[in-house]
Amino acid sequence: MTDDVDDASQVGALLDQIDGSIATFIGDGAYDQVSVYTDVATRHPEAQVVVPPRSTAVLSSQSQSKPTQRDRHLQVIATHGRMPWQKSSGYNTRAKVEASIGRYKQVIGDGLRFRRDNSRMTEVAVAVTVINRMLGLGRASYIRAA
Repeated sequence: MTDDVDDASQVGALLDQIDGSIATFIGDGAYDQVSVYTDVATRHPEAQVVVPPRSTAVLSSQSQSKPTQRDRHLQVIATHGRMPWQKSSGYNTRAKVEASIGRYKQVIGDGLRFRRDNSRMTEVAVAVTVINRMLGLGRASYIRAA
């Protein structure tokens, strides 16, 4: 993939690589595009799309009669605010996943060394085992000072 490709434009191709069904698609604000909702709905009609609408987002023309998932997100945000929406929609899960990926990259590195898929799967499995063992040894305890 090159740097001049929009992440959201790759959703369909990525979803095509999944054999089973998905329950939830979570992405950041860059994925707030009609094409993303369409790609997910086409391949996984029951899947929930959890993408924060942009601050300038408006309801669709069908929001009163047949609201889309995005319309429902906008309605919840308008009624309760963005932070309650993040909590109720499960969007906060994304932050936990990003923290885990950040931890992986910090401990293991941000690139894979092997070129073949089978070798890469083994490399990732070993790396995850290493991180899990490290976490099994104990986690830091934090006490708020101020």
